[in-house]
Amino acid sequence: LDGTYLPLRRTSVSKECIHIALGITHQGYKEILGYEISPNENNTAWSDLLEKIKANGVKQVSLFVTDGFKGLDQIIYQNFPLAKQQRCLVHISRNIVNRVKLVDRKDILDDFKMLHKCENRSHAQEILTIFMEKWGKQYPKLIQKIADIDNLLTSYDFPPSIRSSIYSTNLIESMNKQIKRQTKKRVVFPNEESLERCLVAYFEEYNLKNEDRSHRGFSACCDTLESFYE
Repeated sequence: LDGTYLPLRRTSVSKECIHIALGITHQGYKEILGYEISPNENNTAWSDLLEKIKANGVKQVSLFVTDGFKGLDQIIYQNFPLAKQQRCLVHISRNIVNRVKLVDRKDILDDFKMLHKCENRSHAQEILTIFMEKWGKQYPKLIQKIADIDNLLTSYDFPPSIRSSIYSTNLIESMNKQIKRQTKKRVVFPNEESLERCLVAYFEEYNLKNEDRSHRGFSACCDTLESFYE
């Protein structure tokens, strides 16, 4: 799940949030499952989107990857209580950059990036403990904030071949960048209907292009992933 902003005219022109859900089947086929438009990112829109996804036939989700928008974890739980959740480690890295001295940035980021390069969850937990002990004295508030985050290591509950695709929201963020490139010539959408026509056309093209194209790593573990639904 992720949001991106595009310019839309209502009574005045402002950038509004497109809340987007991108799904991957156990075979690795990617599909835009739905979207909601709202003046800003908010949990009402996320809730409406998840309810729409359920109404369209999605019964079970193994994993949600999110950027940690406040309250979104509870909305996910309310709609898909069996789903696991993974916090985007790239978003956390960006927050770290803004909270440490320039001289420390490379070292602390290099240490944090080790979290998604481990062999298994227990190894990752050891790396996380070392990270917090090493940097806790210099940046106690930052490290405590990271320690309080749930679901940092959920990707390790899944097969190694797909972990590089599920420890962050990079996959959907990459798609969002493509949307902005596609709409760059449109300085502003004159109304919501115009914006929706553009989005639907792009999403239909995206889904068609990916309906028979398995994302890397999924073909090697599709049987394992399918067993999660049993």
